[in-house]
Amino acid sequence: MNIDITAEIDFRTARSSGSGGQNVNKVETMVEGRWDINASPLVSDVQKVLIYQRLSNKITSEGLLLVKSQTARTQLENKANVIAKMNELINHSLIKKKIRIATHPSKAAKEKRIEGKKKNATIKLQRKKVNHES
Repeated sequence: MNIDITAEIDFRTARSSGSGGQNVNKVETMVEGRWDINASPLVSDVQKVLIYQRLSNKITSEGLLLVKSQTARTQLENKANVIAKMNELINHSLIKKKIRIATHPSKAAKEKRIEGKKKNATIKLQRKKVNHES
């Protein structure tokens, strides 16, 4: 289940730092995307809770998911980066985590491990210096 929030993203631009030469000082290439989670009809209330829990460090106090990009030289590329990042974040946060079932090593596995340790111990013993005096 992939959710595409592209239509609901509010974009803002600003002057970006980094590469671009003289262009940096006059063109607003940095793009900031904001998505209002509470106002979105695309996700259910349960999904909203999951998004809040898993993306809490990227959500503002007003409940907006905030992602920005200033890596590319053009505003269009940065806008595409923001859209891709936001969609990936949301879809990744909605994936249910697998519950780990604790298991114990089998008797054969334990014996194999101990045999390996014994083999290593004999190899290391053979590396010792030989004492000729005793």
